[in-house]
Order: sequence, then structure tokens, then C-alpha cells
Amino acid sequence: MDRILVKGGRMIDPASGTDAVKDILVEDGRIARIGNGLSVNDAVQVNAEGMLVFPGLVDMHVHLREPGFEHKETIESGTKSAAAGGFTTVACMPNTNPVIDSPAMVEYVYLKAEKEGCVKVKPIAAITKGQRGEELSPIGELVRYGAAAFSDDGHPVSNSNLMRRAMEYASMWDALIISHCEDADLSRDGVMNEGEISTMLGMRGIPSVAEDVMVAREIALARYTGCRVHIAHISTKASVEMVRRAKAEGIKISAEAAPHHFSLTDSAVDGYSSMTKVNPPLRSEEDVEAVIGGLRDGTIDAIATDHAPHHRDDKEVEYSMAAFGISGLETAVPLAVTHLLRPGILTPLELAERMSLAPARLLRLDAGYIAEGGPADITVIDPDCEVVVDVSRFVSKGKNSPFDGMKLWGRVLYTMAGGRIAWNAENR
Repeated sequence: MDRILVKGGRMIDPASGTDAVKDILVEDGRIARIGNGLSVNDAVQVNAEGMLVFPGLVDMHVHLREPGFEHKETIESGTKSAAAGGFTTVACMPNTNPVIDSPAMVEYVYLKAEKEGCVKVKPIAAITKGQRGEELSPIGELVRYGAAAFSDDGHPVSNSNLMRRAMEYASMWDALIISHCEDADLSRDGVMNEGEISTMLGMRGIPSVAEDVMVAREIALARYTGCRVHIAHISTKASVEMVRRAKAEGIKISAEAAPHHFSLTDSAVDGYSSMTKVNPPLRSEEDVEAVIGGLRDGTIDAIATDHAPHHRDDKEVEYSMAAFGISGLETAVPLAVTHLLRPGILTPLELAERMSLAPARLLRLDAGYIAEGGPADITVIDPDCEVVVDVSRFVSKGKNSPFDGMKLWGRVLYTMAGGRIAWNAENR
């Protein structure tokens, strides 16, 4: 394995609070030395002068689609897309076919990723068998086989007693329950956020309360069971405030926000582009401001893409029939730089914490930091580079993005996963 010297970059390590120009020498998949003026004759040099050097980004919410939906994405294409987006570890949701609800399926994902993936993949197992919300998956056994967390994402667990039991079992292994908070009876048949825009467009809305009531339930159950509970893709003002209060109370609750929920409002749906159709839907300006506020004060722990690639046939139909989801891995950094870093909402240390350290800690991963002896997972970002989103150049099979053609700031130049260059923008 080559020795790599990352030279002269602004090293951002949220674990130690380091924000300083440093050289980083990588050997045998680990960080060997950090210092200034390092020189190694036989090392491959990465010029990072003027760039941000982050710990490899960790995305705790992606859909890799394999097995079963390889026409949308595969582990190979999805991990290449992750590398292009700056991510060195991704946690994949279980809504595959078959569902990731057995040790055999967890093992399948690990083996497939080891063979074909270019970044690390951590499978998230289903809370219930087949994601049907009827019977619990074998949580303890799945933990032993390496499930990173548990979620029925896309299929809310409506039965409160079943969710209680899931939390009780998960707490025995300190496992994380990731909840897709949606009351399906309230959101049924909705296609966008319920409000002035949906009324104007004549489309059935999904009310914010459909998320809020389930967030309230999960907080109550987390308080009762002591389980670590994570709210996926939080999107409403009321939900953010409930999480804020629950954290102040000491409840083991955490939350993530997707880039589209801090960068777009439901006004983007005007024009009926199915690329804006996502669940939870794009919300009101007030909700977006609340999500940004939650990211600023740490109420929202992590930024996660909810990468949901689709084949064009699933999106190029009328809005009501289109699939929910946005292909998000390759726009996450530019959106975060444009809407959070450049306006001063987050510092580089805070952004690295939300995109690297916090998700790694929630999933109990050895990742999200830069230190001698630590894993050589590194992302080099040019925050001053203007980019124009071009979905035709996405590495992902999914070209479904509402950001196509948009001018943003921030470009991922290099992604190093396990000491190997997984992405080099110059060689694109």
C-alpha cells in the first residue's frame, strides 16, 4: 500500500478541537504522523494547501438498493457515489429485497461491500421482519453479526407496543433505534407539504403534525425504556423543539437533518418537478429555519443525506405517481458549504462534527477523527470552488435531484478511505 502525504491543508479535527495547518502522513491504512514540514521521499503527495482537510465523512442514512433494486443503485455504484461526495463510511437502510432482517442478509452486505465497495459500508437492520410492523427482527443476533443500528425507514412502526419492545431489546445491547417518524394515517396519499403552496398547486398535502406526533411518541418511549433513539430526517419546527427539550431533560435522543431540508422549501415544488418529491416533504420556510437553528445549536446532531436513488422511470411521471426520494450523496458537501459554512451558521469544526464525528459516535464506529494511529479516512474539500450541479455527471445511477443546474460552493477534491484514494476530482 502506498504511503500518502497530505500536505499543507487546514486540518479540521472535531474530536480534539484542532483547526490548524498540518501535514498528514498515511501508511498501511492508518495515520502515521501529523506535523509541519513533513517530507517523505517515496510518498504520494496530495497538495491540500488552502483546502479543508476533514475526517472522512460518515453518512448514517443511505439507500444502496442492493439486493433487489440494482436498476436503481448497487453497492458498487453507491459507494463510488459516496466517495465522490466525500464519504468514507455509509450506513445503508434495510428496505431491499429481501429486507435486511436476518444475519445472512447483514453478512451479505458486508461481503458484497468488501468485494465491490470503495468505502466502508455498515448495514442497518430492520426493526421488524420484512419491515411489516408485525414481528420483531432478531435484534440481539443481528447485533452480534454487525448490524450498525435498527430502522424500518420508509415504513414507520405504527404499533406503539411493538416499538416499545424493540427499544427494550435494543437497549440490552446499547443498540441505536432509528425512527422514521410518520403517522401514516395522517400522511396517507399526501405528496408534498400541506400548506399554502399545496393548496395553490391543488395537490394533497402531508401535514407537519404527521411527523410531530410520532416524534413525541418516540421521545416518550425513549424516556420510558432508556433506549438510544435517533430521529431520521427531521423536518419540522415542532419536532426540532421537542428534541431540544428532550435533550435538556437527559433523554437519549438524537436527530439528523438531510441537506434538502435545510436548503429548500416547499416553494420548490411550484412547477411540479417530481425531483422535489421526497418523504418527509420539503417544508415551509419556518420549518427550514428551525432545522438550521437545530444544526447551529447542536439539537440536530448529524447531517445525513437520505440518499434515495431512483431509475428515471420512477421519476419521469406525473407528481402524484412519482417515487419519493432524492439522490443526495454528491450534493451534500456543496449544499452544506453553501448554506451552513459560508453564511457562518457553522464553523468548519462544527460542520466536521455534524458530518463526521457525530454520526460515527452514534453508530459506535472508529471514524470521524484525525489522529496519529487512527484510521486513514480523510476528505479534502475546496470551500471556495464554485460548482454547477450536473446530474448527468453523477457517479450514482440515480440522477434524481432538484439541484440540477444550481450554482453552489464547495468541491470534494480527494476522498481517502482506509489509506487508499477512493476519489480524485482531478482524474474525473
